[in-house]
Amino acid sequence: MKTLRLIFIAASVASLTFANSIRAAIPPAENLLPADTLFLVTVPDCAALRADMHQSPQWLFWGDPAMKPFHDKFMEKWNESFIGPLEHDLGVKLGDFTGLPQGQFTFAVTDNGSNGHDDIPPGLLLLLDAKDKRDQLKTNIAALEKKWTADGKIVHTETIRGISFSVVPISSNDIPATLKKIFPRRQPVQELGKETVPPKPSELFVGQFESLLIVGNSSTAIDPVAAHLTGGGPPALDSDAVFAADKVSRFRDNPLYYGWFNAKTFFGILAQTPEPQPNPEAPSPMPRVPWHQVLIASGAMGLKSASFTCRESHDGAEVDFFLAAPENSRAGLFKIFAIEQKDANPPLFVPADAIKFSRWRVDGQNAWAELQKTLANISPAALSSLNSVIDIANASAQQKDPNFDVRKNLIGNLGDDWISFQKAPTGTSLTDLNNAPSLFLFAASNPDQAAVAIKNVMSIASGQQTVPEPRDFLGKKIYTIPLPAQRTPNSLTPVPQSLYFAASEGYVAVTKDSSILENYLRSAAKPARPLREIPGLADAMQHVDGAGGGLFGYDNQREVMRATFGALKDFSEDSSNGNPLAVLPQGLRDWMDFSLLPDFDTVSKYFYLSVFSASTTADGISLKAFAPRPPQLN
Repeated sequence: MKTLRLIFIAASVASLTFANSIRAAIPPAENLLPADTLFLVTVPDCAALRADMHQSPQWLFWGDPAMKPFHDKFMEKWNESFIGPLEHDLGVKLGDFTGLPQGQFTFAVTDNGSNGHDDIPPGLLLLLDAKDKRDQLKTNIAALEKKWTADGKIVHTETIRGISFSVVPISSNDIPATLKKIFPRRQPVQELGKETVPPKPSELFVGQFESLLIVGNSSTAIDPVAAHLTGGGPPALDSDAVFAADKVSRFRDNPLYYGWFNAKTFFGILAQTPEPQPNPEAPSPMPRVPWHQVLIASGAMGLKSASFTCRESHDGAEVDFFLAAPENSRAGLFKIFAIEQKDANPPLFVPADAIKFSRWRVDGQNAWAELQKTLANISPAALSSLNSVIDIANASAQQKDPNFDVRKNLIGNLGDDWISFQKAPTGTSLTDLNNAPSLFLFAASNPDQAAVAIKNVMSIASGQQTVPEPRDFLGKKIYTIPLPAQRTPNSLTPVPQSLYFAASEGYVAVTKDSSILENYLRSAAKPARPLREIPGLADAMQHVDGAGGGLFGYDNQREVMRATFGALKDFSEDSSNGNPLAVLPQGLRDWMDFSLLPDFDTVSKYFYLSVFSASTTADGISLKAFAPRPPQLN
């Protein structure tokens, strides 16, 4: 009996523990968010993401001993110029928060009854599951409340569905000075004849349910989440038919993170947004086109959703994108760029030393017809302007060739095959990187006629009264059109440049590098080792469903990064022409001392190759990308 009693007590304790674990389990994002969710990005398991991330080639590269000088100086500047001042501005230690994400991390935007105006803004939600760090989460929220009160903010408490929330007023002035310094705000613009309306004050709601942090911008945005946590409430996102279909087909097999955009609802809201009234004191030089007219003609109203997923395995990293644009409602851009189910493998003339390649099977005739239809539906004046430009080009070219017609000789020759590939830069400067040899080809029914048409059109566009006579090369004609000289960062003398093109083997090839064009023309008789035979490419292609969907691309990441390393080490702040870092804030660029980068060969093992493919089905457009794990890391 004593033994039975002990078993009973143990079973009772176990059942209570199990019951508590079930009660404490936080539902996934789709069971918490409302059905009117417009956008979400979620990490279902932050602990799993961290574990995978720490084994990724990018993370290992960042921690490699060879990167230590660059890494340490960057982190020193990061902590000195950003983390330290930001912690001072916020009055908290960021380290107390970085370890909190253990379960899901979700950011979402909801309809929230929005009418397209600031008086009813969309709902903003952030959900973070701390799991076994729930006590630390509670402590951190209390510290924030204390800091807000010390700063003179009026913090009040509001209960939503039995969950207590701290509510604090916020404004643009609450942006930490550290962030303002790095990401400067845009200057306000005052429109003539219109009174500036100050933005309405906003509020931040911060609450905790068990291990879940809930942050939102209004009580109405938070209410559905609180209701789903406590039992009840309106339908959740999981009940939305569009999301449910994407969940089954796209979000299965435990992705590391995924995102979803409710295009149907979002564009429906935009279409109903009232048009701004014309301002007589600041008239627009362009005729206004109604929002709904643009959305319908562009095809946006036929898009149901857009989604992406990211997965990582020992084989490599895979990202999938999907546009749910059913064929029966496809229009505008989705018809112009419709991919045909045709072979997109690298042709034999694409050499093995190409570091980038892409091939796109789109019917040029259909695309042109759809473009004209789309422009006519958006604005007949826009189509009229396009035709006027073509007529002017025709009139100019017909002074030398009365039979020339750009619609017939060029547009009417467009085929269904568009190819480009690039080779490694010839040097290590930023200018060399921006001018790496590349070749663009398009299929043409009469390539010789199309090449002459390009010569006529480009000579007009470049303002050249006379152009050099074509030169013969292996029985083919190479046309040359001089272009405006290019100014380089380290030279006071502009560098001459030209456009070269030729017709061969059913294609018109166009480039700014004559040597890559000549190599292409030679390949007809003496093909070099083709790209399709390089090691690892065939295996990688299997992860993106091959190259039969009509779009395929390849990057030799190792050689691309080798060229990038060389250009960055040669980088100077005066190199503004084509500077790839120009998009970064000045403060962030100041933290990077590229002279400390190691020789690339010491870290080349972290880079390999990547591929992508796309296809169009009756349900929509699918794009897949895959980067295999570098063999040297296995």
